[in-house]
Amino acid sequence: MPDLDLLPMAVMGRLNEASRRLTLEYLTPFFKEHGLQQGEFDVLATLRRAGEPFALGPTQLFEALMISSGGMTNRLDRLEKAGLIRRAPNPADRRGTLVSLTDDGLALIDRLMPAHVANETRALAPLSREEMATLDALLARLIDGLDREEE
Repeated sequence: MPDLDLLPMAVMGRLNEASRRLTLEYLTPFFKEHGLQQGEFDVLATLRRAGEPFALGPTQLFEALMISSGGMTNRLDRLEKAGLIRRAPNPADRRGTLVSLTDDGLALIDRLMPAHVANETRALAPLSREEMATLDALLARLIDGLDREEE
């Protein structure tokens, strides 16, 4: 179909392939090696980013991670069973709970974060630092445009 501009199709295909390969070849093996799923790591990292006392409400967590409340409950159940988070009554809202990192959870995320960044750096090694910055800016612009279309 020589009359069609296939560049958008090529870009979409490359985005999908890059995402698939980065996940299969770098992210999934890294998290599996450390006994986590990516979503569980995301919860620990989000609580860590929240700063002292490393606690958020479940709604804040699922909104920050853009997942359903049911999906969040499953992640929290697994992390609580592993002793990496705790749930406690929210002193500011008697009906709510707070999810916080345990000492073990904090130690784990503090140990894993540098290794995770090193793994991502290896995954992006074909790009120079300047190319990574350009790609980051372009993807941010794309996501911002998609967000505006949803409004």
